[in-house]
Amino acid sequence: MDLFFKKKVDDSPKAAIIKLRETKDMLDKRERHLQTQIDNQLKTARANAVKNKRLAMAALKRKKTLETQMENISNQILAVDTQIMTIESSNLNAEAFKAMQQASLAMKKIHKGVSIDKVDQVTDDINEQMSVSKEISEAMTSGFGMIDMDEDELNAELEELEQLELDEQLLGAERTPVSLPQIPVSSVPQTSKAMSSPPNKAVSQQDEDDEELKQLRESMGMLA
Repeated sequence: MDLFFKKKVDDSPKAAIIKLRETKDMLDKRERHLQTQIDNQLKTARANAVKNKRLAMAALKRKKTLETQMENISNQILAVDTQIMTIESSNLNAEAFKAMQQASLAMKKIHKGVSIDKVDQVTDDINEQMSVSKEISEAMTSGFGMIDMDEDELNAELEELEQLELDEQLLGAERTPVSLPQIPVSSVPQTSKAMSSPPNKAVSQQDEDDEELKQLRESMGMLA
């Protein structure tokens, strides 16, 4: 019963082209997303090239992996574009073949037969397109290689990011203005006044002592 109600797959050239274009749009979105992730990993690596080299190296490795994925996506997009062009070309060839069939029927009526040369030409065209389609199918089914990371290349890129970060820090330090603290005038100690005051006080104390001694002598003389 299921065989009778199974939905028939639309294998028309138009349906195939629509499906391929939808696939291409999906791959384009994936490629843009990967590019955004690659840019973010590069920013992380550059920001940590000096202060956290381990984190910077990890970001560079993730960036390398994302770049490999994006390269695979780009190859898939190219393959889908090729298939679309092949189907469109095949569809045009089919339409041309139909036109040639009609022309052949008309010529049959006119010449009472079909030209073998034209049939051979149409057959050659079909065989050529079938060969192209087969090559594309084989290319699409081939696997992708493993990710090959060059540690020396990553270290060189890390050193370059580190040097850029140090240069920016050095330029920032050179542009910072140097300002000296302002000392209020009132906070400066008045040395001359402070040094001159004690002698005046000492002289006054000496005068008082002399005056007391004089009074004591006078009182003793009077008592005598």
